Amino acid sequence: MKILFLNIVLSLVCIAEVKAQQATNILTLADFIQQTKNNHPLAKIANIQVDKANANILMAKGAFDPTIQYEADRKTFNDKNYFYYNDASLKIPLPIGDIKTGIENNGGQFITTEVTKGQSSYAGIEIPLAKGLFIDSRRATLQQAKIALGYDNAQKQILINNLLLDAYEAYYQWAAAYELFTIFNNYAINSNNRLQLVKSQFINGDKPLMDTIEAYAQYQSFIIQKNDAFIKLKSAQYQINNFLWSPQQTPINLLENVVPDSLQLNLNINPNSTNNNPVIQQYFFKLDGLNVEKKLKFQSLLPTVNLKSNLLNNQYNVLKNVNNNFIQNNYKWAIDIKIPLRFREGRGAYKMAKLKITETQLALQQKQQEINNKIADYTNQIITYQTQWTATNSIINNYSQLLRNELLKFNNGESSLFLVNTRENKLLESIQKSIELKFKAQKANITLQWVAGTIN
Repeated sequence: MKILFLNIVLSLVCIAEVKAQQATNILTLADFIQQTKNNHPLAKIANIQVDKANANILMAKGAFDPTIQYEADRKTFNDKNYFYYNDASLKIPLPIGDIKTGIENNGGQFITTEVTKGQSSYAGIEIPLAKGLFIDSRRATLQQAKIALGYDNAQKQILINNLLLDAYEAYYQWAAAYELFTIFNNYAINSNNRLQLVKSQFINGDKPLMDTIEAYAQYQSFIIQKNDAFIKLKSAQYQINNFLWSPQQTPINLLENVVPDSLQLNLNINPNSTNNNPVIQQYFFKLDGLNVEKKLKFQSLLPTVNLKSNLLNNQYNVLKNVNNNFIQNNYKWAIDIKIPLRFREGRGAYKMAKLKITETQLALQQKQQEINNKIADYTNQIITYQTQWTATNSIINNYSQLLRNELLKFNNGESSLFLVNTRENKLLESIQKSIELKFKAQKANITLQWVAGTIN
């Protein structure tokens, strides 16, 4: 009987030692999470979001690419060479305005007097003096594309954080189910050993028949609970399979001899600022983009004043023999001025841009308040679960002492197997409650990190 008692005690307090014997087959939480981040398809999709944002930046930079252009126009009719025009040019966009240079070769009997006959060359610049001076559509597009990269990085983090939240919960559920199954399995083994011992004592006339029935009923109860725990364990393992992928994007199934690490209570109830939440960061990036849009729309309230100036020269070398006197007599310039009389389109566009900013700022304030309240809620849950778990462990110690004492009395013939089973069931209920509280505390803790944006 002393050996039986020792087995019962060891089965209740030495689950970690049982797992240590299988250490080579333990899938740790850190390895599981790292594998999920590296190989899960949703993590790959999250990275694609950033790649698409970089592609958009590349397209926006295309507006500043130099361009080569060639235009040719020729007419011949009734053996007459009416005209021919040839213009090859290079345009180099600048942060403000454009540089354009080129060569021409024009001729014919009816050539327009606005162009230079023969071979000529030119080099000039076109700049805005009012609308478009500080920002224009191509500069705004590039700025917004760069801001969108930050926005999509935050979106990537949202997708990964959501994936990690599910992965953490699945692992905690698996660890809790494995721990519970291990306990019921040990209880079933010990209960069967007790049943066999009581049966032997009954045959020897040392125990009444009712003790064998009591021992058998207890054993049946543990078998039922063990089977139920096994179903939950298998279900948790199937959930784990959803997160196991090879680097080649092939799904992996959990091997039967692989077990989780023990469910530890590692809590962090001091999250950083809510600004770490990628959802909040997206609002900041959105506001940055809207501010660029507001600056661009403000340009609609300014008149259009574009200045064009070209230096002209004969032949194809535009800089040949250039001096002050040459420049004063070989040029072409133009100015384009456009002023809307009421600026209603510009005023409306600028007002709309400001309203979008106000709308986003209000949404940001609401989202920050929601996150702050969630942080407070999950922090309170963690503290409560931790307090309950500590109290439950104290109860486990008390029930363990009561069970130990009841077994001693039973061995001395001063108690009944019914009382031993009652003590044992109470202890088991407390252990189940302890595992449940550990799971709830860890789930609340990881959800708190998810809300705060620090889960990764």
